[in-house]
Amino acid sequence: MKAITQDRYGSPDVLLLSEVDRPAPADDQVLVRVRAATVNARDWHVMRGDPYLARLMPGAMGLRGPRARIRGTDFAGVVEAVGARVTRFRPGDEVYGEADGAFAEYVCAPHDVVEHKPANLTFEQAAALPLAANTALMGLRDQGRVRPGQRVLVNGASGGVGTFAVQLGKWLGAEVTAVCGTRNVELVASLGADHVIDYNQDDFTRDTGRYDVVFDLVGNHSLTALRRTLKTGGTLVLSGGGVSTGGSLFGPLGLIVRAKLAAAFIRRHRVLVLDAWPDRENLATLAELAQAGTLVPVIDRTYGLGEVPDAIRYVEDEHARAKVVITV
Repeated sequence: MKAITQDRYGSPDVLLLSEVDRPAPADDQVLVRVRAATVNARDWHVMRGDPYLARLMPGAMGLRGPRARIRGTDFAGVVEAVGARVTRFRPGDEVYGEADGAFAEYVCAPHDVVEHKPANLTFEQAAALPLAANTALMGLRDQGRVRPGQRVLVNGASGGVGTFAVQLGKWLGAEVTAVCGTRNVELVASLGADHVIDYNQDDFTRDTGRYDVVFDLVGNHSLTALRRTLKTGGTLVLSGGGVSTGGSLFGPLGLIVRAKLAAAFIRRHRVLVLDAWPDRENLATLAELAQAGTLVPVIDRTYGLGEVPDAIRYVEDEHARAKVVITV
């Protein structure tokens, strides 16, 4: 089968369209014929091996090259085969989920990180959901504990996670303020944001507004500045960071490490670092919301499998909004 492989860190040129063996599902896995996948900031960070500190941490990165050779995480497609212990799926089912190796014609995934595709979504739209929408759901509902009537701010509202966070914040009953760049103001407003702050015009950390929950997806402000925007008893949820300029030692990890060290000593606010993971129940919730029209994936551009390097270069250079999709 064809897949996008990577053996060393570097620019998009290290990503190659290669011929590799088709995987076989283990007893608890499903083999999916991929129809669409999406680009996440995670793909860029693994491609670059950035930040450098992450190469020493457990996960997809290794010291000199990525541990997982095939890139990609989100996918939507059709079940090709199932393992001996899988009873929820059968060949022909349309599904979506999250697993390493999604930039390929086939991917194997544990059955508990796969869910039936919402019938009203295309494969491209469904592939946009898993990692980004799950991160937004866990950040606001589970970590932020957003309740009806609360004031929520999303920093990075036009990105993959941010566009879902705006919609999920409204679903949870919050008054949502979205922070984005000038060209994305109309897009974010169309997703239901009650207020939109153009960061080219205003610095939300210096405004007088105070929020119950701040969901930071960028990592471009200090911990002190972010806490300044919170009400007493408010919650700051940090979720990594987007694509940076590269070549950094700590990248968004610097803010996260400082937040973890400071959290135990902070009394006026809750400061949390989001650790999102694939979850079948969350995928089912997202599917229900998509089916009801409450959650609508936004797609910026679409590329073919062989164009993954161009897709990631676009994410790097143009600060893509919402999701960039790979068709397979």
